[in-house]
Amino acid sequence: MAAAQAPIPLQFAAPDHYQLSGSGINITYTPIGSGGLAHLYYQDAQRTHTFNGDQIRKLDVPDIGTVVSVTLVMTVDSGSTTFSVLIPKVNLLNHAGASTSICTEGITTVHRFSIVPAFNMGQEEIYSVTPMTGTASLILIPQ
Repeated sequence: MAAAQAPIPLQFAAPDHYQLSGSGINITYTPIGSGGLAHLYYQDAQRTHTFNGDQIRKLDVPDIGTVVSVTLVMTVDSGSTTFSVLIPKVNLLNHAGASTSICTEGITTVHRFSIVPAFNMGQEEIYSVTPMTGTASLILIPQ
């Protein structure tokens, strides 16, 4: 009688490429791209930006996933606008070309500021949440 072979356990990998869109916002996020740096491409009806390396802020939040943020508009005297996307934990089969559909949220934040102190009363951040869908993929050959 032949001995039964133990099943080979599945090996998972984290995605290295995210393509997301919703309500006119399109992003492509690569956590580690060329030069070993993160890359984020952002496009909406008003602007198109490409961000690299330390222009991209990442924060792992155990209860949410990874919050990835970039500054879209910065002014000296009236505040700024940032965009953040929630990147959920995703497991893919450990081979190039693996992908899965994901849904998440993008958050555009207007940070109010005035050089006139009296105008700084009240809420300083105004949020606009955008549902986003797309794919998380493993494009590079796993190591």
